[in-house]
Amino acid sequence: AYNTPKQPVVRFKRNKHHKGSIYCVAWSPCGQLLATGSNDKYVKVLPFNAETCNATGPDLEFSMHDGTIRDLAFMEGPESGGAILISAGAGDCNIYTTDCQRGQGLHALSGHTGHILALYTWSGWMIASGSQDKTVRFWDLRVPSCVRVVGTTFHGTGSAVASVAVDPSGRLLATGQEDSSCMLYDIRGGRMVQSYHPHASDVRSVRFSPGAHYLLTGSYDMKIKVTDLQGDLTKQLPLMVVGEHKDKVIQCRWHTQDLSFLSSSADRTVTLWTYNG
Repeated sequence: AYNTPKQPVVRFKRNKHHKGSIYCVAWSPCGQLLATGSNDKYVKVLPFNAETCNATGPDLEFSMHDGTIRDLAFMEGPESGGAILISAGAGDCNIYTTDCQRGQGLHALSGHTGHILALYTWSGWMIASGSQDKTVRFWDLRVPSCVRVVGTTFHGTGSAVASVAVDPSGRLLATGQEDSSCMLYDIRGGRMVQSYHPHASDVRSVRFSPGAHYLLTGSYDMKIKVTDLQGDLTKQLPLMVVGEHKDKVIQCRWHTQDLSFLSSSADRTVTLWTYNG
């Protein structure tokens, strides 16, 4: 039995920010920009002050997408100045990169043949994207183009990739798929390490812990699980249920320093959990 958590104080709220449902949200690394993507086909970027919890300027609005925006991610690292936004989704299946400081588009990256469901950025110029076309693509913004395609058809027919993450060292890719499986892929070696089934339904969220000792997964089976990655990754991995919602789990995110995490769910709650290992 879990303790009933206390209700948090709402510090900032904006009604009718988009004309449609908001599918994704992302903070810039510096915490001064808040980006949202919607099925109204717009990306909005809100200048924000985290100290005062207030918007600090007019919204930037970008209309390059011709379908629902399913995921957003800012480029990490000083190379990008902290304000390069990556966005993708339905429609033309392109990934768009935008310089939010100048308010202008940079690239349209094409290659996926199905809707893009997930994005992840690392090392200042790399992007991983997961798609309904059953592949993960790696993109290098220095080129800028696709530098590798990773399929999911190692066992059987493959599956749509609903979530992607890369560990802090840039060595390991994790995917969450609609067939309830997760894949671990060795980026430098270019090979799959393991595919396993931690859940009973779509895995919608995968994230490495800050030290990469654990993989946090959230699923439409209403459960949140942690996989222990500290042993031999080719062997069966220890798995633990660390949280449960009353409806589908949509997203899970670790705290940046400690082993606590947030989850959001179709049960209309966002919950903060602590993981005690």
